[in-house]
Amino acid sequence: MQIEPEKMTGLSFEDFKAEVLNDYKIAVTSRECSLLGRREVLTGKAKFGIFGGGKEVPQLAMAKAFKNGDFRSGYYRDQTFMMAIGELTIEQFFSGLYANTDLELEPMSAGRQMGGHFATHSLDENGNWKNLTKQKNSSSDISPTAGQMPRLLGLAEASKIYRHVKGINTTNFSENGNEVAWGTIGNASTSEGLFFETINAAGVLQVPMVISVWDDEYGISVHAKHQTTKENISEVLKGFQRTEDAKGYEILRVKGWDYPTLIETYQEAGRIAREEHVPVLIHVDELTQPQGHSTSGSHERYKNPDRLAWETENDCNTKFRKWIIANGISNDETLTELEKSIKKQVREGKKVSWAQFVGPINKDKSDVLNLLKQVANNSANKVFINKIVQDLEKIEEPIKRDVITAARKTLRYIIDESTPEKDRLLQWIDKYFEKVQPQYSSHLHSEGNKSVKYIAEVKPIYTEDAENVDGRLIIRDNFDAIFNKYPYALIFGEDSGNIGDVNQGLEGMQEKYGELRVADVGIREATILGQGIGMAMRGLRPIAEIQYLDYLMYALQIISDDLATLQYRTKGRQKAPLIIRTRGHRLEGIWHSGSQMGGIINLVRGIHVLVPRNMTKAAGFYNTLLESDEPALIVECLNGYRLKEKKPSNFGLFKSPIGVTETLREGDDITLVSYGSTLRIVEQAAKDLMEVNIHAEVIDVQSLLPFDINHDIVKSVAKTNRLLIIDEDVPGGASAYILNEILNTQDGYLHLDSKPRTLTAKPHRPAYGTDGDYFSKPSLEDIFETVYQIMHEANPSKYSKLR
Repeated sequence: MQIEPEKMTGLSFEDFKAEVLNDYKIAVTSRECSLLGRREVLTGKAKFGIFGGGKEVPQLAMAKAFKNGDFRSGYYRDQTFMMAIGELTIEQFFSGLYANTDLELEPMSAGRQMGGHFATHSLDENGNWKNLTKQKNSSSDISPTAGQMPRLLGLAEASKIYRHVKGINTTNFSENGNEVAWGTIGNASTSEGLFFETINAAGVLQVPMVISVWDDEYGISVHAKHQTTKENISEVLKGFQRTEDAKGYEILRVKGWDYPTLIETYQEAGRIAREEHVPVLIHVDELTQPQGHSTSGSHERYKNPDRLAWETENDCNTKFRKWIIANGISNDETLTELEKSIKKQVREGKKVSWAQFVGPINKDKSDVLNLLKQVANNSANKVFINKIVQDLEKIEEPIKRDVITAARKTLRYIIDESTPEKDRLLQWIDKYFEKVQPQYSSHLHSEGNKSVKYIAEVKPIYTEDAENVDGRLIIRDNFDAIFNKYPYALIFGEDSGNIGDVNQGLEGMQEKYGELRVADVGIREATILGQGIGMAMRGLRPIAEIQYLDYLMYALQIISDDLATLQYRTKGRQKAPLIIRTRGHRLEGIWHSGSQMGGIINLVRGIHVLVPRNMTKAAGFYNTLLESDEPALIVECLNGYRLKEKKPSNFGLFKSPIGVTETLREGDDITLVSYGSTLRIVEQAAKDLMEVNIHAEVIDVQSLLPFDINHDIVKSVAKTNRLLIIDEDVPGGASAYILNEILNTQDGYLHLDSKPRTLTAKPHRPAYGTDGDYFSKPSLEDIFETVYQIMHEANPSKYSKLR
């Protein structure tokens, strides 16, 4: 294999030699980190390791084509790439392995993700955008197989929006849409539906995306013959290859050990995607995985001797080394000395990282030992406390758990004692949690000044002659105001564009704002969410529409694992303020019924879940969220689009508060709590209860996540002393969540004179038709009779038995 450096890189031969040797240094450094990282896990210093050995050379080539402003959406084998773009040092690699919670030392996730999950910082310490066009960017990795693919689509589509939609301020985000989104995935993971869904969507959208498939013939221990038709993903995808007459992909195939061809391939892929906005797939085969899948096992268990011998011979670093010598770039002696120095450098970097990790813990250990000894000397249980001290002293390499456990166990032996030493120990424990707990629990939501908690309510304004109109017109006119006010706002979904959504809440919007800002998409919910996540990560304000709440299930994994955890897993250094629009509640039938709220709210912590009872409230939530930097799900009432509402005059300006309940009807006998379409039935039941002298207070939750931040419901319960929660979810679903919040978070049990009750749907999906709804979900009569029964039990002389 001969080289032509001028053709490859435009460098002189001497400069080319220097660049090649620097690449080799990065490759060897990365491999040594993998090897030493595995030993750190096996000796107990780290919990788990998953490394990028065997993928070094193609990642070097990808890094050369990766430019400022570009984004990576990859997986946990890409450490060489991160080193090559200057975003991962030896010390940071090991800090990630040890789970160091110092963001300065472990910038990928501050120890919240296992090593191998990479990210750059899109935000400063205050949550404000950095200039993404001046840096190389990596979206934060997640572990679920192929889960990075939907987000990749959105990162690429952002470039298309920035290039073609006029009026957007692109400062910090784009230079004429010239940025490329680079994805990486293992060959076995291409079996996942998320991969195929993304591939198809990117081909339709024609976005600047380059996806690299690292092919080492295995998925954990399972060979490609069990994974992929023809054992070859590029063969499977040949039908996506673009032609002169049809748009599609450029599909390239290259050997993972062929350094010069890899560079040429990646340069060409980058050019096509960047200039032409055409997606490219690079199938990189003949790669190896010399350490097996992870530290959980050994690849010798499932690879036969012939395969192991082949991997030794065709290891990309080994082939790279031979190529360097064969082409006169260096010699064996020089490379051997370089490799020795790199091994030493990696060992030294590891030692530095370990000292940085364990140093603060040892300081805390020393402090608490001194304190425990003082406690012991003044305690009747000195013998037992000294045993705790001795056990802690024996731990040479403690973790934080060891330190705080010793302190807390000691409390058991001084429960009835009252000494200054005990007081100091209690203070130390409280301060320790105050210091340490945020290292593991902060930034589930935005902690900057654009958090929803800082956005004040603005009420709708109504003129004297305000007319009553269909709810769909409220939401439509508010979207019109939004798109006019925010050039970077856009919406997309099934039927969202041409017909203006299935309920015509977007009527006329595509014609007015164009097909890129109000867009139809295919039936592919996961990548609809992925489009939104990626675009939101690049400064746009997308609204991703899922046609019905039931269909959210297709995208729930992406919402839960990617969107909801993004702020948390980057400790506030990346965000995706995506709004998810959908509709549900009270439609008749197993599907389109929108009743799986309990599952949703317990899987998407990290985003807000809003359940407005009408379109004015929904519009206000959109207005609030677009002033914030947080993601949310808004569930519009499916049967509310044709119901009449008074038309406000301040569209785009009124804002519904998030996390705040609203009392719709006052009463002093019982508190009724519900949300969404069911509220209309609850309100009617409350009117009917007046006929039997029961005065119910009706409260609209409005927001499930967050829930009643002002604790207004418990104030109502303190007045009525009785509680009924009505919900169309299954038993144990959202109603159980609401009940837990009222009883445990708000201490509502202190005010109850009757057993708190929940009234839910039956434990199955609703049957079809009006009768199916009546016998599946809480009816007006169900609510009336349940409330009456509660009142009968409380005062049977006043309320005779009903039935």
